[in-house]
Amino acid sequence: MNSSGTLITVAALAALPSPQRLIVDCRFDLSDPARGERDYVQGHLPGARYAHLDRDLSDLSLQSQGLGRHPLPSAAAFSATLARWGWQPGMTVVAYDSTSGALAAARLWWLLRLAGIGEATVLDGGYPAWLAAGLAVESGDASARSPSTVQRDYASAQMLDHTQLQHALQSGQTLLDARAPPRYRGEVEPIDRVGGHVPGARNRPFADNLQADGRFKPASQLRAEFENLLQGQSPDQVVHMCGSGVTACHNLLAMEYAGLHGSRLYPPSWSGWISDPARPLARD
Repeated sequence: MNSSGTLITVAALAALPSPQRLIVDCRFDLSDPARGERDYVQGHLPGARYAHLDRDLSDLSLQSQGLGRHPLPSAAAFSATLARWGWQPGMTVVAYDSTSGALAAARLWWLLRLAGIGEATVLDGGYPAWLAAGLAVESGDASARSPSTVQRDYASAQMLDHTQLQHALQSGQTLLDARAPPRYRGEVEPIDRVGGHVPGARNRPFADNLQADGRFKPASQLRAEFENLLQGQSPDQVVHMCGSGVTACHNLLAMEYAGLHGSRLYPPSWSGWISDPARPLARD
């Protein structure tokens, strides 16, 4: 394991005893929401469950409430998902996807932390790293695990709503936007109705957390990069966002891995911010 409660290497996962782990495949394609599940059926890590971003890690019925494209599931709904997967206290949950954690392993990792489950990690390099190591995969549905009883609450202090974000910005806290620079600047917007960013937000594309091979940069390098971006601001004064609160979790994960603890998430993110036309936006 690279750092407790953040990343796990392929070798460390392969050595982890099966009864002590719950592996969850979080592969997802925004342009084809059914693709991740199809890919899972074709091949996945042995014993892995599948988490669908839209069904398991979000509650799309709440989109009309201004909570963005991927509103959070309720604590009760997420608890029910964990129970269906057979999660038990003390298990290490390992999330992986095919995009180095961005869609949507880091989202599951953050939801677990939000629910007070610290034994959660993301597979560094994801499914491609597992395949590159020549390790076994299986196809079809995972063998059934006995369902458990789970009842967890969310730690609301780890996230901000619209009003809280506005207060945070007014008090000088730092907002980091994980989207690619052209979307942040408003030059293109392939998903949401309008482009741009929240005034005052700084751009930290989640892809900047990664090396060329898809694995995370060393913790020391990430720490230096984030400290340079924050310019002396305390990590607990940092708020993360993206388009819908999913890839923003990648930056939060990177900061935690780098030893910069306590940053928070604005789950509605850009798609939620622009749900109210009265909110200002910037393009630069």
